[in-house]
Amino acid sequence: MPFPRGIVCMPEQHSEFPVTRSFHSPASSPATCCPKDVLRPELLDWSSYHVPDSSGMVKLDAMENPYSLPAELQREMGTILARAPINRYPDAGCTALKSRLRDYLSVPNGCEILLGNGSDEIIQILCMAVARPGATIMGVEPSFVMYRVSAAAAGATYVSVPLTDDFQLDLQQMLEVMRNRRPALVFLAFPNNPTGNLFRRADVMQILDAAPGLVVIDEAYHAFARQSLMSELVSRPNLLIMRTLSKLGLAGLRLGMVVGRSAWIAEFDKLRLPYNVNVLSQLAADFVLSHVDLLERQAEQLLLERQCIIDALQGTPGVQVFPSDANFVTFRVADACAVFDGLKQRQVLIKNLHLAHPMLRNCLRVTIGTPAENRMFLHALNELDWIRENVHVG
Repeated sequence: MPFPRGIVCMPEQHSEFPVTRSFHSPASSPATCCPKDVLRPELLDWSSYHVPDSSGMVKLDAMENPYSLPAELQREMGTILARAPINRYPDAGCTALKSRLRDYLSVPNGCEILLGNGSDEIIQILCMAVARPGATIMGVEPSFVMYRVSAAAAGATYVSVPLTDDFQLDLQQMLEVMRNRRPALVFLAFPNNPTGNLFRRADVMQILDAAPGLVVIDEAYHAFARQSLMSELVSRPNLLIMRTLSKLGLAGLRLGMVVGRSAWIAEFDKLRLPYNVNVLSQLAADFVLSHVDLLERQAEQLLLERQCIIDALQGTPGVQVFPSDANFVTFRVADACAVFDGLKQRQVLIKNLHLAHPMLRNCLRVTIGTPAENRMFLHALNELDWIRENVHVG
């Protein structure tokens, strides 16, 4: 590969890759060099992803499974992890874990799995892969913020189409934008985060039919929605399905994945960093998936608790509840910031969506917890003065 003038490529001993060395002088001396001199200008205006401190709180803000493994399985997994060869690099191909996941996910023949350090890494890889000069990546708003962030980080243009008032796809607007902008990649969360609802399947299929490039269906909340487009991979070569184990109870392992035709996965794999899934995550995930019936029972319990939360909120004056197919419920009140602060003062942490998007004005999102955690949330909510004084939601 040719290199620009002034750049010399010199193979280093013990290195598989050439090392580039520049003989140009920097624009500023080391003593005066600062971020604005060398970083991308748009990066300076960004904010890092904020995770609030939840110490001592009833934690209902991050769509986690609140249940731990039973003590017997904890001990058994501890024994397995204690024997892990942590002095060696992990299996780069995650061979055993992928085999387990193929069965669990019902991956069709002719398709493969790419694993990432959480779904965030998968999103990043997909955006990097399609980010040709002038490339457009498309999504909807409001939706998962990392689609936009990863597209911008890859240097692509991100175009979003607002959802309708009931948080469904504005199908005609989306089709028009696709015709005009020709996106290389379209992200659709199914169910959507942070609204919680499934989009109409017929609308999603029309997007798949019309898309000039790839369509990624993010099924992070599949365990609670019980709908999937995995079987559509057989007949739709431009479809990719994302999944995660985080919502099932393995958020601490940081394990996300994308399933697609083998030809696509082979190309995306070129952008995966070596050894991106550590040995402890591989062994722990493989072990827990051998007891997947336990995770499914926990999901069933969360579905029951979700309905209890919905029923209680619907019976609360001043609360507008939105339909949910996920492990959280989004609702609107008269003053989201006051309610959020009041709950936090009572050691209950949920998510304030008020400033996330104009369509989420005065909206809050509560993750479904254990029965005890849910009771504490509802008790704290009903203690707030706004329940009695502010019944207008608009």
